[in-house]
Amino acid sequence: MSVPTVRTTGEIEVHHCTMTVVRRGGWSWGPDPRGLVREVVDALPEVLEEHFAEHLVGEGPDVEITEPVTVTVRPGRPGRSGRGEMPFEVHVAPVSVTELPTDASSAQPVSFEEELSPERTPWSAPPTAALFTELAERNELDALLALLPDHSLRVYLLALLGADDASAGQLLAELARRALLSGTTEELPEQLRDAQPGPALTRFLTDYAASADREEVGRLAGSLPDAVGHADRPGRTSEPPSPAAEGTSASRSRTTAREVRVCSVLPFLLAGPLARIGYLDAIGPALAGIELAEEAPLFAAALAYKVLGATARGWRRTEQDREAAAAFAGLDPPVSEERLTDFARQARPALPLLDGVLALSVCRGHDPADPLLITGVDDGLLLVDAQGMFPIAWAGETARLLPHWQACGRPPVLICDGPLPPGALRELAAAGVPFMTAVRPLRGDPVTRLPWRTPLWTAGDGPGEGVREGVREGVREGRPDPRLAAELPGHTARLADLVNALAVERRAVPLAEDGDLEHTVTLAATLGLSTIAWTLWQGRETLHPLLSLSRFADLEATVRFESDAVRVRVPLGRRHADLLRGGLLADVPDVVWLDGRTLTFSGG
Repeated sequence: MSVPTVRTTGEIEVHHCTMTVVRRGGWSWGPDPRGLVREVVDALPEVLEEHFAEHLVGEGPDVEITEPVTVTVRPGRPGRSGRGEMPFEVHVAPVSVTELPTDASSAQPVSFEEELSPERTPWSAPPTAALFTELAERNELDALLALLPDHSLRVYLLALLGADDASAGQLLAELARRALLSGTTEELPEQLRDAQPGPALTRFLTDYAASADREEVGRLAGSLPDAVGHADRPGRTSEPPSPAAEGTSASRSRTTAREVRVCSVLPFLLAGPLARIGYLDAIGPALAGIELAEEAPLFAAALAYKVLGATARGWRRTEQDREAAAAFAGLDPPVSEERLTDFARQARPALPLLDGVLALSVCRGHDPADPLLITGVDDGLLLVDAQGMFPIAWAGETARLLPHWQACGRPPVLICDGPLPPGALRELAAAGVPFMTAVRPLRGDPVTRLPWRTPLWTAGDGPGEGVREGVREGVREGRPDPRLAAELPGHTARLADLVNALAVERRAVPLAEDGDLEHTVTLAATLGLSTIAWTLWQGRETLHPLLSLSRFADLEATVRFESDAVRVRVPLGRRHADLLRGGLLADVPDVVWLDGRTLTFSGG
């Protein structure tokens, strides 16, 4: 390796280096010999870090390729000429860019490939029926409907009529089932008062939805009373987008070639984990059901703000954060705070649908032997999987958490410190949830003090009989499970750190009157961060989403917008290598807020 240039700023500039790849166990270089060159280039950062270890401190360098790199490959073994194979060169460099001869006001750099590529076919988000049909085919529709509030069921019922009558009938049947189980049959239409919840009712209402007039079905759905635990949060109303709002939709950047430098690649890293669970595919249909599909970039901007810098005084953002959020959303900066606030109000009926898709994915992967965590946040309850801190739900009422707890296999629950809503312990005990907590109960809470070195309580006799059914899970013969009791302080501290970092310090929509969009993007961002941490550090340290936040928040990137893709270039280094090995830099196709373009990642 030639003598490097060491700048006064501490940077090391390498002008020339040679790497030798030794072939062992045969003559073959594998099925893709030229692909081996890319692996060699990807390995360069770690090799350079080891070579210059005495000059480096901390986590090592983020290597950026600023000049074209030519790799000369000479097949053979050391000291021998090989089998007569000629050396060949592989060039590693960014796509060349040329300026089209246009007037100065509209000139934009366009790559050679873009100049020759055909005009892209206009893209539109999948319809609402596509999501519900897919859920029905996976036998997950009933489970999702059980998580939705009544208002969302009514909104999507009307959106599905004529497009997917089978799913519309299931939504209508779910509304009727809740009304029948609540015992308020006197308020039901006469033809449903004697019905019994079950397949027969679903078939009847599906046929009815397919044959009846739309207005008639709407009146029937509106006549069904709200069920306890499924009503919309009191004091809040959702409004459809007004004509004025529709006319001021987010100004989306449609520039086919634009390149920006962002202060953090972290928002872009969330896309892959969310795409894996079907969350990204659900955003378009969910917003299409309330005629807000064109506003998907605003949802993306709110999501990005959750993993960028903390908001000073609860609402101030840095210019760097504004630019990064706009780039992630595919918008020209800055993103209007007024538009974000309006979107938060208009999108409320769609948010429970997205929350439900996220919750089902986490519940499917939960081991019933592991505990769930509950804490009080923002006048509600946050439910989290203790293993990896994967979020499950954020609800305003205890009853709204019970379906999630049941979907996880009725595991033990650890209630951590936090401002719990009044009556939360009593309602959990009445529902048979086996819980343990260090939160001091209120007078009348049916809990029992446990023999332990610190004050602990669990559900008592009577309403808490479910605790005895959960003996194997967490409480044995009135004594706390030593494992859970010992883990409770650690879980409490980690959950408090998570709430402070993502729910308190970082506000996505600080001017909104309610916190529904704030809660939804907090859940989505936390799941993305938890997935990154689980993928990279499982088995090596205690997993926490804030590991991802602290280790990747300052990893810069270059984002290039093209007609069919948005390309994110991450500096080469240890962090890039870890992300690449973990599969976290895989392409993400059909991103709804990028007009269906593919999000791609590369190093350099």
